[in-house]
Amino acid sequence: MVRPRPVEVRVLNRYDIWLRFSDGCAGEVDLTPLAGQGVFAAWLKDGFFEQAFISAEARTVSWPGELDLDPDVLYSQATGKPLPARSDAA
Repeated sequence: MVRPRPVEVRVLNRYDIWLRFSDGCAGEVDLTPLAGQGVFAAWLKDGFFEQAFISAEARTVSWPGELDLDPDVLYSQATGKPLPARSDAA
């Protein structure tokens, strides 16, 4: 089964994004808890968070410098659906 992936991202305001997924589902995700943590300290730089885009290579929301987020977690947060089971064979 192919898991839905983000196909569109819009920055709504500081650390909030709206996403549309390949299955047509859409929703908002508040990324405030990540801001300033580890690699996400880059989001604190003026204008950096607003550079969010969909990476064709990573198939998820990304920022310059190869900074990206787990698409399955984003889907769960945006839609309220549980995370898909992960296979150890993958």
